[in-house]
Amino acid sequence: MAGVIPTDPQEEAAQGRVALWLTPEDLGWLARHCCCPEDASPEEKDRCGRLRFRASTALHKHGRSD
Repeated sequence: MAGVIPTDPQEEAAQGRVALWLTPEDLGWLARHCCCPEDASPEEKDRCGRLRFRASTALHKHGRSD
C-alpha cells in the first residue's frame, strides 16, 4: 500500500500509548459511534472525538472506509 507509514512501536510506547487490536467491523462501529451523554463535558466530547478519529484513521490505513 503506497504512502502508508507503519506505526513505530517504540515511538508509540514513548508517548504512553498501547496497542489495541480490533476487527475492521469493530473499528467501523467505533469510528461512527459516540456514546457521550447530552451533558458530557468538553473533555469527554474531545476524548470521544479523538477515539472516533483514530478508529477511522486505522480503517483508512487498513484500506477500508466503513
